[in-house]
Amino acid sequence: MDERNSVSYWYKIPKGFLRLCFILINNLYCIPTYVMWMILLLPLRKVNPDVYWRIESFFFHWLLGMVSLWSYSAGFDIVEVGDDITPCLEDRTLVIANHQSTADVPLLFSCFNPKKQILPNIMWIMDSVFKYTNFGIVSCLHRDFFIKAGKATRDKSLKDFEQHLLDVYIPLRRKWLMLFPEGGFLRKRKAVSHRYAEKMNYPKYEYVTLPRVGAMQVIMDTLNKKPVVNNNLNFSRNFTRPSDDCGEIPRIEWILDITIAYPNGWPIDLQHIVFGNRAPCQTVFFYRLYPIKELPQETEAMTKWLFDRWAEKENMLETFYRTGSFPCAFSRIKYHPPKVVVQDYLQYAIVHVFFLVSTYIHAQMFIAAYNYYCYLVY
Repeated sequence: MDERNSVSYWYKIPKGFLRLCFILINNLYCIPTYVMWMILLLPLRKVNPDVYWRIESFFFHWLLGMVSLWSYSAGFDIVEVGDDITPCLEDRTLVIANHQSTADVPLLFSCFNPKKQILPNIMWIMDSVFKYTNFGIVSCLHRDFFIKAGKATRDKSLKDFEQHLLDVYIPLRRKWLMLFPEGGFLRKRKAVSHRYAEKMNYPKYEYVTLPRVGAMQVIMDTLNKKPVVNNNLNFSRNFTRPSDDCGEIPRIEWILDITIAYPNGWPIDLQHIVFGNRAPCQTVFFYRLYPIKELPQETEAMTKWLFDRWAEKENMLETFYRTGSFPCAFSRIKYHPPKVVVQDYLQYAIVHVFFLVSTYIHAQMFIAAYNYYCYLVY
């Protein structure tokens, strides 16, 4: 073995090991702290739900900010290009994006983290399998929605999703909805997508898979109708009817279409983020922003609209991987040149201190409770 390669090889092992240890420890003092605070604040949820969920939204943002640190510290930058998304930051917005790897979600965290209005007010729509990951309990407490894949459960899952929008999304005044219409990673769904394309006489794509329309159609049917007063919404007793909506079903106002493009068509994955065993690189997020009034209402027309967007993504990604950039012609409104998303290390430091101090407080509370129990028993 070449001596230089040998030295490089042994250098990478400690670096990856140290990153793994940091991320594991980071999970141990951040996730339990979030859960403990939510449990301790449960009485507040009964007395004043608005304040409880406001506090939870800040904790949720800080926790997702911790995840953004993992990718950012590994040198995986996000470059934003395309339409200006400033108009939709404080409005109800449905975000749709292509789905390539396990890094898509952490990189979205990293992209959204500096934008203060997004992560505290976002609802994630994800596969039910993620309920059983380390972040599953966080998503459950935040009231994200876990959608079940498969023909056998599809109809019931979509019906449950509709009710979740009425019972949770509206009362909690969430703004953004995050949806991956493809329903899975590119490498896993590509063969299935090709078979479906052959059956339905659709084109076969190499860089995206054919989108599924069900969840988006539920969102449009539930939240894109003309506002009507509905006093029969089935609000949970744990939430309050939003006073500013006066019983009206709020509308989605924007569709933000994100095309995620990895360098040279090689997606970053969770292993790269955890171990840092890939050279620093830039992932491009190309934005296209659509006012909701531009979208069709009927199911067939909505399906065509979504399929057209994915056909455009295929063309955009082919161009990007061939030339290394997205031409401004792909932008719908005013083209904004590439801009790297910059994180705030001071924010990271403050949030780390918060979680570490909270962990110490919770540990002392547990020790005091245990000592008191021992005193009563013995």
